[in-house]
Amino acid sequence: MNTSQLQEIDAQTLKQWLENNSVTLVDVREPAEYATERIPGAKLHPLSQFNPNQIQTPSGQKLVLYCQSGNRSTKAAQQCLEAGFTSVIHLRGGIPSWKNAGYEIEKSQNAPISLFRQVQIVAGSLVFLGTVLGVLVSPNFLLLSGFVGAGLVFAGVTNTCAMGLLLAKLPYNQRSGNKL
Repeated sequence: MNTSQLQEIDAQTLKQWLENNSVTLVDVREPAEYATERIPGAKLHPLSQFNPNQIQTPSGQKLVLYCQSGNRSTKAAQQCLEAGFTSVIHLRGGIPSWKNAGYEIEKSQNAPISLFRQVQIVAGSLVFLGTVLGVLVSPNFLLLSGFVGAGLVFAGVTNTCAMGLLLAKLPYNQRSGNKL
């Protein structure tokens, strides 16, 4: 990837471009994340199913991608550049930078709880279950708690959560509340 073709912008610049109708805004997070909160006017193209050929940018508009932190939008941008896009831009700091600037967020009324909260609930339940079974049934069940703890440490170090990726594939997390 030619990194000079990938540009970063801040939330204030994106806001101006949206007001001037000079941007095609693409959210590359998963459908449940998109349903929970999104920048108004964003189209959903999740990275897990990302196909640059499905993105239509009207003439004269810039393509801007965003996600939660900037990692997924960078990966999607690389795919766009490899597919022949001449310029791709992503929002520095992802949706938190937009929210921190005080700009409006859209939400779907029937959105599932956030993936982060789902991971907390599942991980906490598994640790609790492993501990209780380890005390009452067999100490071998403590391995479950250790395995979940190791997974959480790995997720924190790598910024990649396998449990979150698995939960994102559940049917109720695939509904975005906004058809493309």
